[in-house]
Amino acid sequence: MPSGSTLPKPLRASRRQLAARCAAAALLCLAASGASAGMIAGLRLDDAARVGGRTLQLNGAGLRAGFLDKGYVAALYLPEKVRNATMVLGGSGPKRLQIRPLREVEPDTFIKALDKGLRINLSESQRQQIHDRLTQFGLTMNLIGTAHKGDVIDIDFTPDTGMVVAINGTPRGRPIPGEDFYQAVLRTYLGNNPVDRELKRGLLGG
Repeated sequence: MPSGSTLPKPLRASRRQLAARCAAAALLCLAASGASAGMIAGLRLDDAARVGGRTLQLNGAGLRAGFLDKGYVAALYLPEKVRNATMVLGGSGPKRLQIRPLREVEPDTFIKALDKGLRINLSESQRQQIHDRLTQFGLTMNLIGTAHKGDVIDIDFTPDTGMVVAINGTPRGRPIPGEDFYQAVLRTYLGNNPVDRELKRGLLGG
C-alpha cells in the first residue's frame, strides 16, 4: 500500500464498530460487577461495620421473602468471615445483625416471628432462661415502632455491653445482657430450623 494511504472505508467502519462493541461490553461488565457486589433487592450493603471499637466484615446477606412479597434484607457482620453456623453461634466477640425492611413492618410482626424461631430452635429450658430478656427485647422493638422501607435496624452485640438495638443509627431501649441471648436470636436465622434456609445460606456467605 502506498505511503500515506488510508484503509478502505468498509474496513475502517468495521474496525470502528468492533471497537465500539468492545467498549460497550467492557462498560456492561463494569456495571454488572458494581451492581452485584454487596447489592440485594436494590439495596447496597456496607462491606464493613464498626461495632464496639472493632471493624467487622460483611459475612453474608440474604433476602427474607414471604409467600407473596419480600419482607426484608438481613446482613451479618463478624470480626472474620465464617462459613459454618456452629462457629458463628459459638464464636465470641462483637457481632451485628442488620435488618433492612422492604415494606412496612410492625413491632408485633417482628416479635412474633422471633418467638416462632426461638420455639423451634431452643428447648423449653433454654427459652425459660431468656424469658425476661425476650420481654425486654419486645419492649425495645415497641420503642422502635413500625419500620418502613429504607430504615436500617442494627442488632449489635459486644461482650462488655450486651445487645443494643438501633434504628437508623439511634439506639432504643436499654442494652440486653448475655451472649446467650444474642446467640438465641441468631439461632432463629442460623439454627437447625432457620426461619428461611436460603437466608441462612446467604448469611453464611453462600
